[in-house]
Amino acid sequence: MLHNWATPAARIPALPHSTYLLQVDPIALSLGPLKIHWYGLMYLLGFAVAWWLGNRRVRAGRLPGVDAHGFGDLMFYAMVGVVLGGRLGYILFYDLHTYIEHPMQMLKVWEGGMSFHGGLLGVVAGVWWWSRKHALHVMDTLEFVAPLVPPGLGFGRIGNFINGELWGKETGADWGVVFPSSLDLQYRTLAPDALRKVYESGALDRFARHPSQLYQAFLEGLVLFTVLWVYSRKPRPRYAVAGLFVLLYGVFRFVVEFVRVPDAQLGYLFGWVTMGQVLSVPLIVLGLAWLWMSRRAPTLQPRAA
Repeated sequence: MLHNWATPAARIPALPHSTYLLQVDPIALSLGPLKIHWYGLMYLLGFAVAWWLGNRRVRAGRLPGVDAHGFGDLMFYAMVGVVLGGRLGYILFYDLHTYIEHPMQMLKVWEGGMSFHGGLLGVVAGVWWWSRKHALHVMDTLEFVAPLVPPGLGFGRIGNFINGELWGKETGADWGVVFPSSLDLQYRTLAPDALRKVYESGALDRFARHPSQLYQAFLEGLVLFTVLWVYSRKPRPRYAVAGLFVLLYGVFRFVVEFVRVPDAQLGYLFGWVTMGQVLSVPLIVLGLAWLWMSRRAPTLQPRAA
């Protein structure tokens, strides 16, 4: 059966496509038994950019009294919070049954399975603990950190795209991305070269989907970073930057969920509502509340360590 799919397609000349077949090896580099995944590299890149941006903000005195050493300590707490919170959040919110049956899967973070909402709670916990140690208001620290987060979100979504996970709904048009993991079994079992030939025949165009990961990378990464970075360049009242962050993220995530396929193990919770939308509603409400509170809140002035 597989031979019948591959051989005729090999005789069909390649056709111009407005779709794209995703065939990227999720392993970026193999060093003997050590395999470095693109998904893990995206997280490292996000942390590296956050470190660089954060040091710029420290030098500008945007977290009064804190020097580079103190910022390094803060980044450690935040990174631990992201990884632990993101993983635990995904397990609890999206796939608890699977991880109860296969607990060792919890360690395989390079395969994906991270929740932004869980990661956010982890970062808040880490920031609270760090702020308590340094006698700083937790909101001032959160607002220092907020503009550093979107690049990591963007890189993480690119990692999802490379992994071929969290794809969107079928476009129903002559454009989009063909994700091999979303195809029927008769196509998924083809060798990469054979699948490429079938794709070039045009037989897979009907499976093209919204690259919802890239939509999120653009909105949650580039757009959110640009807005927050520009807005926070001037001192703002307490709650304003954090409020804008959670509000915009909640809105962006809620909207993209309309073209994204919900996790197979959950599906739609009711009607058209997904878990991602349910978890984003509290962020939208919290963002509006914080922006309202910022109207009468004090403004933190820059002061170098």
